[in-house]
Amino acid sequence: MRTFEDLPVGFSQALGPLHVSKDDILAFAREYDAQPFHVDEVAAKDSFIGTLIASGWHSCSLNMRLVADGLLLDSSAMGAPGIEEVKWVRPVRPGDTLRSHVQVLESRVSKSRPTLGLVKLHFDMVNQADETVLTQANWVMFATRDAEPFASEGSKVLTAVAGSLPGDHPPREIPPISSNPYFEDLVIGETDELGSYPFTPDEIVRFAKQYDPQRFHVDAEAAKSSLFGALCASGWHTASVWMKHMVGHRDRIRAYALAHGQRPARLGPSPGFSNLKWLKPVYAGDTITYRTTVTAKRPSASRPGWGLVFHHNTGTNQNGEEVFAFDGMVFWERRG
Repeated sequence: MRTFEDLPVGFSQALGPLHVSKDDILAFAREYDAQPFHVDEVAAKDSFIGTLIASGWHSCSLNMRLVADGLLLDSSAMGAPGIEEVKWVRPVRPGDTLRSHVQVLESRVSKSRPTLGLVKLHFDMVNQADETVLTQANWVMFATRDAEPFASEGSKVLTAVAGSLPGDHPPREIPPISSNPYFEDLVIGETDELGSYPFTPDEIVRFAKQYDPQRFHVDAEAAKSSLFGALCASGWHTASVWMKHMVGHRDRIRAYALAHGQRPARLGPSPGFSNLKWLKPVYAGDTITYRTTVTAKRPSASRPGWGLVFHHNTGTNQNGEEVFAFDGMVFWERRG
């Protein structure tokens, strides 16, 4: 079993392959990201890409599966505090076969917990034509060879590690966004609540078995002796549910606009995100409330009629603790 010492700077490995079918793309998108270009082949023809493509969050989850199978399941991995950056370079399409190339960029022992090491990994996920579809950089925690068993320290460790990463945004109390905003209508600093979601044990295990089968996500008994002390959701599950609520929020805006004789503003794809932090574990039984805040916007130089909108997003549990945050961007339609 690989421990922290087995992952020095310069270590690299090829992971995969993993085939992606149209049914795989549709199943994920219907549950978590039901935008037309992910679920409807006819509607996708009128999109930026012109064909059915996988959700970006599905691409991240597929990379997680490659990493889990090829590296983490046979290691002392103790979870990840977050993701520095993801770029969705090319779309993942039905029939693609994916591989991921991982390299260790940095490695250091935790000052406060000398039996816990932090390893910074860089991933390039490629398709069958060796074209890069996703790049990702993030830290992963690994126990050292002489580490004693960890238990019930997940919240403290994640908070300490994630809190040291860049990109903090202080909480703000700000009014909701307008009912059918186009690019020009968006006001920097405005926010909206997207909805809440209860994470049940069955849902946590179901997602993790497909995309992130580490023991603390799939086995409640084994999770007791992990860093987290109990069954908790995969970070990609937490993120995918954010997307599910964002799509639901946009669907409500669309329905409102149509009911009032308006044409809904369209959203395009996202180029990627940064500063994703899993600040605390999401345990079975937790209810997470998601919010999004507009932080910046600019007209698109490459796509007339569109602008690029930047947003900060959070998830808060039933105790008022922030468990999840990231900075995203999306193409947003301008008024004609």
